[in-house]
Amino acid sequence: MNEREKKLLTLIRKNPYVSQQELADTLQMSRPSVANLISGLVKKGYIRGKAYILNDSKPVICIGGANVDRKFYVKDYLQMGTSNPIHANQTVGGVARNIAENFGRLGMETTLLTTAGRDAEWDLIEEVSSPYMTLDHVNHFSNQNSGSYTAILDKQGELAVGFADMDIFDRMNPEWLQNSASILNQAKCAVADLNCPKDTLQLLTQLTAAQEIPLVLVTVSAPKMQNMPEKLEGVTWVITNRTESEAYFDCKLTSEESVQKWLDAGVANVVVTEGSEGAAVGNRSEGIHLVPALKIDDVSDVTGAGDAFSAAVTYSWLEGEDIFSSVKAGIVNASRTLQSSFTVRQDLSAKKLREDMEEVL
Repeated sequence: MNEREKKLLTLIRKNPYVSQQELADTLQMSRPSVANLISGLVKKGYIRGKAYILNDSKPVICIGGANVDRKFYVKDYLQMGTSNPIHANQTVGGVARNIAENFGRLGMETTLLTTAGRDAEWDLIEEVSSPYMTLDHVNHFSNQNSGSYTAILDKQGELAVGFADMDIFDRMNPEWLQNSASILNQAKCAVADLNCPKDTLQLLTQLTAAQEIPLVLVTVSAPKMQNMPEKLEGVTWVITNRTESEAYFDCKLTSEESVQKWLDAGVANVVVTEGSEGAAVGNRSEGIHLVPALKIDDVSDVTGAGDAFSAAVTYSWLEGEDIFSSVKAGIVNASRTLQSSFTVRQDLSAKKLREDMEEVL
């Protein structure tokens, strides 16, 4: 055992009914980190079971993609049909996974539901993710690769072209989701990305509505809009952008028009982003409003900024903020992520997000 595990085991011996939050407070750790330490002690045989832990809170369940991101940064201007000098790195990504890590860093108890292979890519995903989320319910398939995403970024850090190997996520079918229903029923909120198949997301809307669990749908790309459920009544949030909205509704739209279209389709709260133009947010009772973007001069990497936005919007809303304040939190978190070379910024915490908002708003 390492020192943290020894301290944790000592606390449990003193009080077998101690809650995870009490352990986290005593050890000055996040609750997801404590949960993963406990899981490790169970696997090592130091603890026979988890019955001593009081489940006095409900996790946020993130459903969707978890993959390895390979990024190739072009040193000069990108030229097609020839070799380009680059530097490269490899990180962990996936929309649902990135959102889950943001949640974990913000101090929220978080569980990830996804599918993966049994390979080196998953080992990396697990190593990076486990301090911030529970991975006990990930389904593994030995005959398929874990998801991967390769991005080529131009000299300005903007995405030039991306390649997604995501066939493993086809395994996230309705039967897979139904098998996780008992976990989902305990959720404080469910956040799903559109890497999930359409019929799976349709079932998810039914399961969450039946248990009155807030459901947040996060879009991932224009082609994936075909995975949006047919019936959107009961969906608490849709977080998307203008281009994806146009693809879904098959017409040209402004951000405000996009929000109205989603509201007319039955969604309770909607935010539609438009890059440097900011975001439009609205619901039926409070109308539709524009929230301006922040000016960023030193963009390091655009990867993960949208996920940071979605996570901060959802986190702030779950913490009791109104939809406009929640979107402002999303814009601030996305802006700080744009300035980071990491997919999920390493300095993120609930305290840091509050300080960032006070500084720029």
